[in-house]
Amino acid sequence: MNIKKLNSILVLLLIVVSFSASSQNALEESMNKGKRIYASNCITCHMANGEGVSGAFPPLAKSDYLSNIEKTIEVILNGASGEMKVNGKSYYGTMVSFSMLTNQQIADVMNYIQNSWGNESEVVDAKLVEKVRN
Repeated sequence: MNIKKLNSILVLLLIVVSFSASSQNALEESMNKGKRIYASNCITCHMANGEGVSGAFPPLAKSDYLSNIEKTIEVILNGASGEMKVNGKSYYGTMVSFSMLTNQQIADVMNYIQNSWGNESEVVDAKLVEKVRN
């Protein structure tokens, strides 16, 4: 392999690694903001550990419900009441609407809950929240 090709490959590799580190930093920053929003708005019902309250408020920790990201955003925006099944169990609590939060704040809290307590998910951005809101 000639030097020009090797240099091109190294530059490309550095760009990929740099982008990956930048994306990880952006997710961590969003999650930190989301953690504060969670502490102000969600912790009372879903608890500090994301385990919820049996029969009333569903868990966010290891929650199968979170796999539908757009539906989860809808619940944050519009609230929910009536039976909700999470991880095979029924919950009957009422969740108020948090539509007063900005699209970015909802994205941040989504990134926090979607990547905490055993959950792993793609990054949620404000554009997706805006799409669901409209």
